[in-house]
Amino acid sequence: MPEIIGHNYIGGARSAAGDIRLQSHDASTGEALPYSFVQATVEEVDAAAQAAATAYPIFRNLPASRRAEFLEAIAAQLDALDNDFVALVTRETALPAGRIQGERGRTSGQMRLFAQVLRRGDFYGARINRALPERQPLPRVDLRQYRIGVGPVAVFGASNFPLAFSTAGGDTAAALAAGCPVVFKAHSGHMATAERVADAIIRAAEQTGMPKGVFNMIYGAGVGEALVKHPAIQAVGFTGSLKGGRALCDMAAARKQPIPVFAEMSSINPVVVLPEALQWRGEKIASELVASVVQGCGQFCTNPGLVIGISSPRFSAFTALLSTLMNEQPAQTMLNAGTFRSYSNGVQALMSHPGIRHLAGKAQQGNQAQPHLFKADVNLLLNGDPLLQEEVFGPTTLVVEVADKVELQRALQSLHGQLTATLIAEAGDLRTHGELLPLLEQKVGRVLFNGYPTGVEVCDAMVHGGPYPATSDARGTSVGSLAIDRFLRPVCYQNCPDALLPEALQDANPLGINRLVDGHSHREPL
Repeated sequence: MPEIIGHNYIGGARSAAGDIRLQSHDASTGEALPYSFVQATVEEVDAAAQAAATAYPIFRNLPASRRAEFLEAIAAQLDALDNDFVALVTRETALPAGRIQGERGRTSGQMRLFAQVLRRGDFYGARINRALPERQPLPRVDLRQYRIGVGPVAVFGASNFPLAFSTAGGDTAAALAAGCPVVFKAHSGHMATAERVADAIIRAAEQTGMPKGVFNMIYGAGVGEALVKHPAIQAVGFTGSLKGGRALCDMAAARKQPIPVFAEMSSINPVVVLPEALQWRGEKIASELVASVVQGCGQFCTNPGLVIGISSPRFSAFTALLSTLMNEQPAQTMLNAGTFRSYSNGVQALMSHPGIRHLAGKAQQGNQAQPHLFKADVNLLLNGDPLLQEEVFGPTTLVVEVADKVELQRALQSLHGQLTATLIAEAGDLRTHGELLPLLEQKVGRVLFNGYPTGVEVCDAMVHGGPYPATSDARGTSVGSLAIDRFLRPVCYQNCPDALLPEALQDANPLGINRLVDGHSHREPL
């Protein structure tokens, strides 16, 4: 395993021109780890973006099968990372070894999923309208459309998934699959982990003959603005806070050439518990819900941060049981000191609000996060109190009791955009409250029935996105094969000679892909 040297990755080489050194820390003890990293200079950011721009025309014109081989090679390199690597990630993040091993499998699985997408060819979105020279009153020209990668993509790593949403995470995998070289900004919370993964990507690139500059990585808290504003960058992928995502969106919009930012930012993921479900399995629901809230110290973007139920003695008993169970949950170490400070501030804001009552949770001691349960007056939600719309990133949730089904609808209508919403319901509940699903479809990217949102399957059908502020663009997803769409754009060819057309659009259909030809699905040669 190569030594961790903390230099930036630019155009297939390592670079350390700057004077600012950044330190990696043990997340549990705060102890400095024996690794330091050189913050990229403005010149190095420029060099990384230029390296990606130089690689772009070569990389995007490679056959999709070659890009698939590259992704599969990355997956194999990730799977080969050993127990020393797992131990390193656990030290930097305080996440347990089992979680890291599972996340490593998810990360390599994402790469293989996109390799399958490339081999299928459906990502091309190939559409053909053949010429109709005899059409009256005017003939139709030959028109053919498919999709290409937009260009170099800047990707910002997430803190809570040091593998699956980081260096070789979903945004990187989707961009590379689309034919877009990547400039990755390493997250400051796990820089040593990022270096180990970057090494794996570079090894895979060399094994499969990818152009130098197909993957670049820079360190530093102050480099994001220069990266997003660089004219070579054509799109941005981000997972993090609402404040951080909005800042990137504003920078990208203010460029001379504005570019899209696909930011996953903030979600409270409401869980609606309906009466019949409470009647038949209230205790089980309470136990499962608390387990979801505290899983991974609540450090999931799909953590259930709001529980809504209709007023009744049974819902009161359910809330009391939630309180009891939450009081039994142990404190946990968070990803890093910054995450813990943010969580503590969020809990304190809830504690201090006059319309919110603290139901469960021990007083904060030391540097571990205590789980908490709160109850808010429904009028705060109905009147748009911002505190009820803000994600508290950690093991905390808030209960709201509504008077009846009409007030339940009003409460859900008052919510901002979310990644998920969950209906805990029996068949009778769904008949009685049939208006809820059409309402939630307008608010979220994924509606769950009798499950819990912590857990995102990586597959073709998954949507991990939603209306603002859950994401900056509700038309996309950051998980699942549809994530590739964010980094593609359509190109149309009019009366283009067949020999000059991309293979996906040629009459002979040498790739054998399914195409929309004159309005009909078609896989055969024309």
